[in-house]
Amino acid sequence: MDAAIRIETVGDTRDLLGESPVWDERERALYWIDSRQRLVRRLEPASGALQQWTLPQEIGSIALGDGSSLLVALEDGFHRLDLSSGRAMPLARIKHPTAPMRLNDGRTDRRGRFVCGSMVLGRREGAGVVYQVREDAGQVQVREIDRGFSTSNSICFSPDGRWLYFSDSHARQVWRTPYDTATGRTLGPREPFIDTRPLDTAPDGATVDAEGGLWIALVLTGELARFDERGRLDSRIRTGVPYVTCPCIGGAALDTIYLTTLRDTGNMLRTDHPDAGALLAIHDTGVRGLTEVRFAARRHSGHAIAEEAP
Repeated sequence: MDAAIRIETVGDTRDLLGESPVWDERERALYWIDSRQRLVRRLEPASGALQQWTLPQEIGSIALGDGSSLLVALEDGFHRLDLSSGRAMPLARIKHPTAPMRLNDGRTDRRGRFVCGSMVLGRREGAGVVYQVREDAGQVQVREIDRGFSTSNSICFSPDGRWLYFSDSHARQVWRTPYDTATGRTLGPREPFIDTRPLDTAPDGATVDAEGGLWIALVLTGELARFDERGRLDSRIRTGVPYVTCPCIGGAALDTIYLTTLRDTGNMLRTDHPDAGALLAIHDTGVRGLTEVRFAARRHSGHAIAEEAP
């Protein structure tokens, strides 16, 4: 690690399973989740002000909404969380191919559609699906993009929106798929992009920087790695925390990497390290991030509809 890089723990929170950080540049606030404790958290780093909301199910991921709401992927469907009332309003329910399963990692594309993968619980069956959620003509539509995974992760998009990145943590593979931002359609089959097996770890959450670098949480080694636009390993940052889960790039100048960590997944991974579950901030990396795209949904009274896979 570059000696100039500085890593700090932010606040006093300790998550069981921290995930899905997103930076709101309007509010200069960070949102993230504790999946297992069913919490959405919000922190203003400048003041230290912390809020949190409890949801009815375990949470897979979140996306910024219209300023008064978030899009939330719960175990079996997508909801809108009203930040004033704390109420989670259902938008679309998912019928998983098998049980038990739940929704997992997700991010918005460059036009505000939410792409989210599912995961199989307690086994390595390849029943996971990658979905796309969008609002169209007053109704929420859910479309299948890909399937055949055990634990979908690392979902994010290249700066120009031409590539969709995602992984299967159990397979330790990251793929990329050509993507048409204008239509939201994939333009071809997925391509192998990064193999994390030589690094003795699995990929977890990911984000991209302004130059197109892909930052991936290497969950089993407690590292954050950057890969260039060709998939070549560029750098690795050791955090000192046993298990890291998902990064985003935020801060007033979009130059701080926020990284969630875990303490106990309730399954395979558990640690008593004092900083396990902490939110980390990584400074002085020279990185510049991109503004987080909001879920492009309007308030409506229509019912959710499902669209068949292409």
